[in-house]
Amino acid sequence: MDAILKIKLNNELATKIFAQKLAKCAADIKKSVVIYLSGEIGSGKTTLARGFIQYFGFNKVKSPTYSLLENYKNELINIVHIDCYRLNSPIELDYIGIREYLTNNTIQLIEWAEIGINKISQADLIIKLSDNDNQKGRIIEIIFCSKLGEKFKKYL
Repeated sequence: MDAILKIKLNNELATKIFAQKLAKCAADIKKSVVIYLSGEIGSGKTTLARGFIQYFGFNKVKSPTYSLLENYKNELINIVHIDCYRLNSPIELDYIGIREYLTNNTIQLIEWAEIGINKISQADLIIKLSDNDNQKGRIIEIIFCSKLGEKFKKYL
């Protein structure tokens, strides 16, 4: 698979709008999906995750940087937002009970996935956020990694 789509986002609002469009795709597809969020510190990963989660009616969305994991569940959806940045080893994910959260009908948003490799699910989508070469805004590169991930292409 591994098809790529690039999108320029001019500001934080554009990032939130993109995140909500992505969330609508996930809601319409109605399957478990794994999304890796990749980029340097401050590139907008948590902003994107926050906009995605807020689409489903969760107003208070915390960064999982210190807790490593935040779970958002209601009658419509189950979202697990994981931040692997502070891990010393992927095995630490076992200590926080990662497998309990990785169930069917769960959307997983995973920051710094490369640190948690072999303990987290394979990605359906990888979203890489980067600076726009000293210009305003960000560049988002979306890699569609599975058949399920490919379904997002027609929405974006």
